Amino acid sequence: MIERYSREKMKNIWELESKFKYYLEVELAVCKAYNKTGKITDSVLEEILKKAAFSVERIDELEREVHHDLIAFLTNVNENVGENSRFIHMGLTSSDVIDTALAMQMRDAGEIILNDIDILIKTFRKKAKEHKNTICIGRSHGVHAEPMTFGIKICGWIDVFERVKRGFENALLEAETGQISGPVGTYSNIDPEIEKLTCEFLKLRPAKFSTQVIARDIHARYIQALALIACAVEQVATELRHLQRTEVLEVEEGFSKGQKGSSAMPHKKNPISGENLCGLARVIRSNSIAAMENIALWHERDISHSSVERIIFPDSCTLIDYMLDRLNTTIENLVVHKGNMLKNTELFGGIVYSQKVLLKLCSKGLLREDAYKIVQRNALDAFENNGSFKHNLESDKEVNKYLNGTELDECFRIDDYLKNINTVYERFDI
Repeated sequence: MIERYSREKMKNIWELESKFKYYLEVELAVCKAYNKTGKITDSVLEEILKKAAFSVERIDELEREVHHDLIAFLTNVNENVGENSRFIHMGLTSSDVIDTALAMQMRDAGEIILNDIDILIKTFRKKAKEHKNTICIGRSHGVHAEPMTFGIKICGWIDVFERVKRGFENALLEAETGQISGPVGTYSNIDPEIEKLTCEFLKLRPAKFSTQVIARDIHARYIQALALIACAVEQVATELRHLQRTEVLEVEEGFSKGQKGSSAMPHKKNPISGENLCGLARVIRSNSIAAMENIALWHERDISHSSVERIIFPDSCTLIDYMLDRLNTTIENLVVHKGNMLKNTELFGGIVYSQKVLLKLCSKGLLREDAYKIVQRNALDAFENNGSFKHNLESDKEVNKYLNGTELDECFRIDDYLKNINTVYERFDI
């Protein structure tokens, strides 16, 4: 059974105190690795594990002096550990801790996001089953095309989210990479075995190559995967916004008791969730550009990426968590107007059945071009004069030469458009 994580959990991952907790976890894992290789005794390790602690307030105080948050953090930890603090951060450089800790944050945030997607897909699957045979009109270019079902539309959303989930899983797998390689990544003062053991303790993969920092294309891919999730959310939200337009009114976002849509117009019920989600998708996409610009650093490293990542990672992960949850709530509470969906398929006397009539005429021996002209003439007349396509066909002498009333009625059977729905549903195991 899929359970919803508390949104507080995502928030906590990116809070300042949590950042330093991840730092401390990395430092202690290195100490454990040194212990395993015999460079730190069991008693010293035990004392370090017992005494290692920090205070955000004290770190802030120290940082005002040293202007380096990692050094301020280490100084505070050392104050608590005392004499054995000489074994902490031994042979490391700042980015060993910072980048490895960030990998752990990305992993933990990713776990929440994957769970969010699973919950949303489960909701989609429930709605797809419910609306498997709910007739609606399919549109291309925003214009009526041919009948389909609302359930088939939802299957398309499932397909998209299953795909972006796989993409994010791949990006997350790459992101679960740590490094303990020292200045410029040469292991000059630390044995590569320490990196291997540390990453094992932290359940990360050692970087194949690091230049004092982990390559930023890994981080860019992670943010890009989040951007694709945001685009998938926007795709659904945009569709729902169009379907809620007054002249369409096939679906509506749930409207709670006491809710108001406009300060001026009491009749208004607006697709506020959809609009909110479309706006937030723009933020995530913008962050993906910033992540790509972080890839090119000077020589083995600089810190131009650092200030950017302090914003885009907490913001992007928190926003995606929020967006997936809000879309899920919107879908759960979606009001589906089946009557309006069916009515919209019948506008202008069924002009959406034009291809069936075209094919039927061709089966009687007409050239496609000639049949197309006959059908188009009758369809456009119905559309432009608010008339009836079927009535026009019944009155058309050219049509009557080839099709009798029964044959014409056969062209307007909606069941013919739904005969292969099970094929689609079987692909989704619904």
